[in-house]
Amino acid sequence: MTSDKRIGPPHLGDEREMLRAFLDYHRATLAMKCEGLTDEELRQQSMPPSTLSLLGLVRHMAEVERAWFRRVFEDNDAPMVWSDRIDFQAAYDASTSTREEAFAAWEAEVENSRRIEREAESLDRAGHQPRWGEEVSLRMVMLHVLLEYGRHNGHADFLRQGVDGTVGA
Repeated sequence: MTSDKRIGPPHLGDEREMLRAFLDYHRATLAMKCEGLTDEELRQQSMPPSTLSLLGLVRHMAEVERAWFRRVFEDNDAPMVWSDRIDFQAAYDASTSTREEAFAAWEAEVENSRRIEREAESLDRAGHQPRWGEEVSLRMVMLHVLLEYGRHNGHADFLRQGVDGTVGA
């Protein structure tokens, strides 16, 4: 069983406040889905041939945070967390990873992403998306990452239920 310590997003607010709050809510949701599980349980895979696990999702989201905030707004050549090249699938293989390792990387990337967003004067701040070779706005990046969390938190629901039967929220 998990405890729900998430702070729900406000029902009213400006665009930036809403994006920030919903993104943080979804970050907290992923952490909650992993709460109280052992490394072995966090590495439990869904079903062959998938290697998807809760720990793999945490690792993947560390890559997403880095690719969409650090690499777009600070250093287009920053190395990825889990692969030598941009390979988001590599992060899913958490077979030898630990909670400590995966969460340390993810939390560091989340904090860096938050700093980048806070320091930006507006959601119109442009950065260069190296994979696309195009300029993108902070607004687009925040929406993209929010959608990534929403999709993967759905996966996390099913994965957690498969591990110990916990459902909901």
